[in-house]
Amino acid sequence: MVRLIESQARSGLWDTRAVATYVLVPGADGRAWYWHRVAPLLLERGHDVVAVDLPATDPAAGLEDYAAAITSAIGDRRSDLVLVAQSLAGFTAPLAADRLPVARLILLNAMVPRPGETAAEWWDNTGQAEARADHYARAGWELPAEFDVLEAFFHDVPPDVVEQAMAMGEPAVRFDTLFSQPWPLRAWPSVPTRFLQARDDRFFPVEFQRRVVSGRLGIPVEEMPGGHLVALSRPEELADRLHGLPTIEDSA
Repeated sequence: MVRLIESQARSGLWDTRAVATYVLVPGADGRAWYWHRVAPLLLERGHDVVAVDLPATDPAAGLEDYAAAITSAIGDRRSDLVLVAQSLAGFTAPLAADRLPVARLILLNAMVPRPGETAAEWWDNTGQAEARADHYARAGWELPAEFDVLEAFFHDVPPDVVEQAMAMGEPAVRFDTLFSQPWPLRAWPSVPTRFLQARDDRFFPVEFQRRVVSGRLGIPVEEMPGGHLVALSRPEELADRLHGLPTIEDSA
């Protein structure tokens, strides 16, 4: 069914030209800059775009502060809101989606929380470290003894973009509060949700995400090329996917 839907979208059977407001929520880095290659492409396709900056350098900022940053960035926009949540934003974007008239929530290489689970607990609860080690072993790679940001995140990002990112410097992110707070919703928000996963992600391997997403959301993982920072490495492909993804109601 998923392949059929994607085929129909590419062939024009779905109306993918309707104007939407894409709210782009970054991951742990917290900077809207993450979306700087995708945002203009969505604008070219006729959409409104809001790229959100998050309070990631504030150790006192918790889940409510992140959700407030998202809703504040949206302002009074209410036309076909589509929230796109990268990685850690899987913990925060659903909170905004629960309080706004969101048309779609698209999770991108994202963490999927359970009610009452903290972001600190998520790693052991899902078995992320073991899944990453297994992924490296199957690929015949040696897992670095020390975490290497370039190897894990930037392996498929163009050199000029990597150079720009390194020149900006790594933000002094602090998750003292964010990682300690239980996810407050009793259930996933009643918003059509899609999960888009880059199949070359070395941090959250696709086979790991299939298991977690199936078990926690009961929806399929839709795959595309690219690594964890797919908005930097494959902006054209990602913009096409975001522009062409139908809603859950369309696919029923």
